[in-house]
Amino acid sequence: MDVTLHLAQDPDADALLGRSPLAALTGMLLDQQIPMEWAFRGPETIVRRMGADDLDAHDIAARDPEEFAALLSEKPAVHRYPGSMAKRVQALCQYLVEHYDGDAEAVWRDAGSGAELLKRLEALPGFGRQKAQIFLALLGKQLGVTPKGWREAAGAYGETKSYRSVADITGPESLAKVRAHKQEMKAAAKAAKAKE
Repeated sequence: MDVTLHLAQDPDADALLGRSPLAALTGMLLDQQIPMEWAFRGPETIVRRMGADDLDAHDIAARDPEEFAALLSEKPAVHRYPGSMAKRVQALCQYLVEHYDGDAEAVWRDAGSGAELLKRLEALPGFGRQKAQIFLALLGKQLGVTPKGWREAAGAYGETKSYRSVADITGPESLAKVRAHKQEMKAAAKAAKAKE
């Protein structure tokens, strides 16, 4: 992996996301209940606080949970819920160590189909179906990972020019379109709930 992403809207954080499979997975994991730029800046913040050049699944998996939670809790915190997210990041890294020898890219490197890749992503701790489909769309649209059937497996997130998720963000203009789509979805859900 060595591409230019624009998910964090920060050059250093985006550079890390574009070259580090584990950073990209971690950013996706953190992308909940906070603005997406904040989530995708998280991996670079963790790397800096660890005094490293990249995230290392073996290192993170082996760290003392309280110390790792403290690292994510330093001001400014990596997430609104740094303690629980520290546990999730460590669980993800422990899974990667156990199933892929710590190599995050191995999750998708030899996937024979989009359906198989989706299944692998859904098996990751903290990745439900929607998050797995969004990450699959990101892999296909921006990272060149396109096993047969990847768009179908990614569902609506795999559609071209859909502007539904982080998979479609390539700069400030597309970020604004994705934000507008999310606002429309929230408004529609709120209106549907009001009719019940």
